[in-house]
Amino acid sequence: MRSEEIRYADSGELQIAYRVLGEGDLDVVFAFDWASNLELIWQHPTVDRFLRRLASFSRLILFDTRGMGLSDPVERASPPEEWMDDVRAVMDAVGSERAAIVGHGHGGQLGMLFAASHPERTHALVTINAFARLARDADYPAGMPDSVQRVFLEGIRDGWGTGAALPIIAPDLAGDEQATRWWAVVERASGSPRRAAMKQQLVFDTDVRRVLSTIAVPTLVVQSAGNHFVVAPHGRYLAEHIPGARYLELPGGGHWPWASPDAMPTMDAIEEFLTGTRSNLGTERVLATVAFTDIVDSTRIAAELGDRRWRELLETHDSVARREIDAARGRLVKTTGDGLLATFDGPARAIRAVRALEQTLAPLGLEIRGGLHAGEVEVRGEDIGGIAVHIGSRVAALAHPGEVLVSSTVKDLVAGSGLRFEDRGAHALKGVPGEWRLFALAP
Repeated sequence: MRSEEIRYADSGELQIAYRVLGEGDLDVVFAFDWASNLELIWQHPTVDRFLRRLASFSRLILFDTRGMGLSDPVERASPPEEWMDDVRAVMDAVGSERAAIVGHGHGGQLGMLFAASHPERTHALVTINAFARLARDADYPAGMPDSVQRVFLEGIRDGWGTGAALPIIAPDLAGDEQATRWWAVVERASGSPRRAAMKQQLVFDTDVRRVLSTIAVPTLVVQSAGNHFVVAPHGRYLAEHIPGARYLELPGGGHWPWASPDAMPTMDAIEEFLTGTRSNLGTERVLATVAFTDIVDSTRIAAELGDRRWRELLETHDSVARREIDAARGRLVKTTGDGLLATFDGPARAIRAVRALEQTLAPLGLEIRGGLHAGEVEVRGEDIGGIAVHIGSRVAALAHPGEVLVSSTVKDLVAGSGLRFEDRGAHALKGVPGEWRLFALAP
């Protein structure tokens, strides 16, 4: 799937940056919450995976809201009707007569306004952790009180561009240094602290409750049950006041449900609501490089260090692993207590990620071994299976301490990469037919 270049739509005197992915029959306009930059938002795999899932069944239309990211900056807060002008301008620029509107956070307010004002151009509406009003009112106790709003705005002015907000909006990424650095860059590339605070103040001042009863398009309200930023009563209010709206409350504490390990139900629900079906992801088969690693002598090290220090080391191991896997465009499938299972779309990147993990952990006194195989795997939600996974596991079990062992399939696929190997001979792999020639990555 190839993305189009970033282009610009004229909306009055401003230019709005937009991008299109996918070639589906259904047009989907996605409105980001808070910070966005169309060049950089893709650079974390959780966001990339979510947006590409939307684009897998649609023509996905993305844009940076006025004043943020690659769109023209603004020196005053824009009224909500001008937000709608921007959506209409982008849809016109790409030749979209009618689209489903998916709005996240305050992007949901934009979606509700557009759906109510332009039902002839709205196929359906999906809100994700959205709200009619974010500020508390006498008849709206779910909103943030004035004192919390002030603290929030001060936090934007003082901490914008540092990534400090990531644990609030995506707690599943908390402690991940690479993710924090990425989000800090996205914030800075979205706009200055002053512009961000101005936009947030506009969100606090906006109330679309009176619009809800006029929305006449099919609507799905998605809410994370444990979201501490946009609490569940916001979503329930929307579902109760939008005629015929369907409410879906999912477990998880993040404002970004796609950053959760349990993101698949959110993606499935949106696809099924918009298309009437969902992808058969339970048995999707893809070619991938499977990598297993484990810490050498983990039981002995844990006994020597004690539970607390061992747990700290494991947390460091997991953080480093996530960073190296993400940098190699891989996916961490799961950790195994003293190791991990990951997949990659390229074997050379997989090998270099495992070697980088090995070299980073060595100064901490942790030695790992790794095993890799490339083949067809079955994607079962967030997990994987199939014979390729079994082979990768068996290869890893034969690796010596500090060694990265690969199957002949992997070796053959990295020809020309500059990687060198030492022949380890033919081996019988338990439960796998035939003999397999294995190779160790040379120093």
